Parts: sequence; C-alpha cells; structure tokens
Amino acid sequence: MFLAKLYQGIKAYRLIIILLSSILLGALVGHLLGPTAVKLKPLGDVFLNLMFTLVVPLVFFSVSSAISSIGELQKIWKVLSNMLAVFFVTSAIAAVFMIVIVMFFPLDNGLSIPLITTTGMQPISLTDQIVNIFTVSDFSKLFSRDNMLALIVFSALIGLATAYTGEKGKPFATFLRAGAEVSMTAISFIMYYAPIGFFAYFAVLVGEMGPKLIETYLRTTVIYYASAILYFIVAFTIFAFLAGKKTGIKLFWQNILFPAATSIATCSSAASIPANLHAAKAMRVPEPIYELVIPFGGIVHKDGSVLGGIIKIAFLFGLFHMSFSGPSTLLMAAFIGILVGTVMGAIPSGGMVGEMLILSVYGFPPQTLVLIAAISILIDPPATLLNVTSNTVCSMLVARLVEGRNWLKKSVLTTEELSNEQYQTDNLPETPTL
Repeated sequence: MFLAKLYQGIKAYRLIIILLSSILLGALVGHLLGPTAVKLKPLGDVFLNLMFTLVVPLVFFSVSSAISSIGELQKIWKVLSNMLAVFFVTSAIAAVFMIVIVMFFPLDNGLSIPLITTTGMQPISLTDQIVNIFTVSDFSKLFSRDNMLALIVFSALIGLATAYTGEKGKPFATFLRAGAEVSMTAISFIMYYAPIGFFAYFAVLVGEMGPKLIETYLRTTVIYYASAILYFIVAFTIFAFLAGKKTGIKLFWQNILFPAATSIATCSSAASIPANLHAAKAMRVPEPIYELVIPFGGIVHKDGSVLGGIIKIAFLFGLFHMSFSGPSTLLMAAFIGILVGTVMGAIPSGGMVGEMLILSVYGFPPQTLVLIAAISILIDPPATLLNVTSNTVCSMLVARLVEGRNWLKKSVLTTEELSNEQYQTDNLPETPTL
C-alpha cells in the first residue's frame, strides 16, 4: 500500500522532476562549457517555436469553450453574478498582496540579461494604449501572439455568443470543447520535447550569465513559497470569517485538508475538483452553489496563479532593470496578474498561456518564455494549493452573499450530524403495520 501511494506521488510529480532535472543539468553543462554552450541554442528554439505556433488556437478554444458553458447556467444568474464578483475581488486581493511582497523584497539581484529586446521595452500605459491592447484593426491580426489580450476578448465574445444562441449553438459549443481538448493534447505532445528545450536554454543562459541566474531563481522561489503559505493561512482565514464568522473558520480548517493534499499530490486544479466538491459539501455550502463555484472556479479562478503572474512580471522587470513602481505600472501588473490566473490551464504545468500573455503585453523577447516557465515549474505545488483551496473558501463567500448571514443554519447538516441522525433513525422502533 505504501509503495503504491509512493508510486502515485512520484507519478504526479514526474513532469516537474524531469523538467527540474533538465534545468539543473543544463545549468551544469552551461557552467562547464561557458560561452560555447550557445551552440545548443537551436535545440531550445525548436521548443519555443512549437509552443508559439500552438498558443493562438489554445487560447481561442480554451477561453471560448469555458465561456460558452455559461449557457447551461442561465437559470441561476444570482449565484453566477455573486460568484464572478467574489472571484474578481479575491483575485485582486491576491494581486495586491503579491505586489506588496515584491515591493518589500525586490527580485532585482543585479543580474543583467543579454537578450535583444523588442522596440519600446517600456511598461504599457493603461490610459494611452487601452484600445491597442484589447482590440485589433483586422481579423488576421488575432492570429499573432503579439495581440494576446485582443485574442482573449474575441474568444470571450465568441463564447458568450455561443451561449446565448441556445439550442442552435450547441454543435458549435461541442466543437469549441473538442478544440480545447485537442489543443491541450497537442501541448502535452510538445511537452515530451520540453526537457530537451529547457536543458538547451539553461545551458546557454548559465553559460552566458553564470551561476548568479540560479541564485535569482532560488530567491524568487523562497519568496513565493513564503508568500503562498502566508496567504493560505491569513487570507483564507479572513475569507472564512467573513463567510461564517467563527463557525466558518472552524468548518473551513476542519475540511480543507483533503483538497489541499490532493492539490499538492496532483499539481492539478482539475484533478482536485472531486475532493473540493466533497470539502465544500462538508462546509455546509448549498449544493447548487458549490456545484457551480468549484468546477467553474477550477477553470477561471486561480489565486495561486495570480500570485505567480505578479512574481513573474516582477522577475522580468528585475532582469531588464525596469522600474517596478508607479501607479500605472502596478495597476497594469495587477490587471495582467488577474488575467494570468484566469487563462492558465487547470493541469500540471498549464501556465504557458499566461506566460505568453505577459510576454505579449510587455513586449519581452520570446526567449524569456523559458525563464518564467521555469518559475512555474518551481512554484507549481504551492500555486496549485492556492488555486484549489481559494475556490473552496470562495464557495463559502458566495453562499454568504446568496443565502444571507444565516446561510450556515439553513444549509445541510454536517457529516457528523447526518451520521447521528441516521443512527437515530436506524434505531427507532418499527412502526406497527395496520
């Protein structure tokens, strides 16, 4: 039994272990070869090119199919509207929290990255370039990864149109879901080559910049892990208190262990949904609420990924010695962090879409994708923990908004009470037959 559980644990982390091993091996080879490691760069370019060619269909199908599912929820708009409000507010809190952390603990470690940047390598002004960020002048421009936000807006529009079309739109909704599945499968195929790509790029980077790059990653990882633990304990306790006072806190911490352990074991928000549904039910969240919030949140609401998005942005700003300060820069970073938490995949190492969004908005060179993808690998376990458990506590907040302050008294009995009730029922004397 122990060996079987150990095998399952290793299997869940297999991709992370392989990619981390590739990074470490690449760093070692780069340290030994020095500047001559640049000869390995074409191996890394193959991986990047494959990912870049798939990003447009992946974003279109994943976002539009997720939004199109809203058509099945038209009868419960009160729950839906409150759920979206809770998702946005908690994601914004996560973004602000991480911005404060990186302001106190800057990620600029004196490292200078020798990659050629694109023209206009400055933070995009939220007021001056809003139209160019969210829209394009021609349909064909949506097929460029440089217009990622415009593609997301277009995909959401198609998803909403599909949902509102009703019965006639169902075949197209099926097509969108199939496209999302096919795109994710194609990504999984490319990930078989990822260890070679990561090995090659980190050999080149360490060969050019030295071991200080590894020190920067270590610092970033420590900051994220400490921040994630603090957010998990403090923020979720506050959210549980707002949902149900002391009883809410008690119910949350009594039942969160199962989905938390599942999330760490699988590194997948999607795989943790059954455990999360069980926990939300034990927390007395009404069934119509948790059956909507948990699955939908697993797709579009990931506080751990929001924290990760902010730290990746700050990481790149540090590498390029850009100023991570000022209202417009920080507001844009918070907004992009929230979007990253929305578009990231609910599977192990599903962050490529969010990472390419960061590159697209800020104009960072394509080679930096591998740099922040490595951060995703390092922070995957605690990020998934927050992604999963944030939806659990959000289901409690939604129940509070929809059912009122006495929602706990109106909700189902706890598992223990149900067991006691069942015991008493089973031991009642039989009713005499007439």
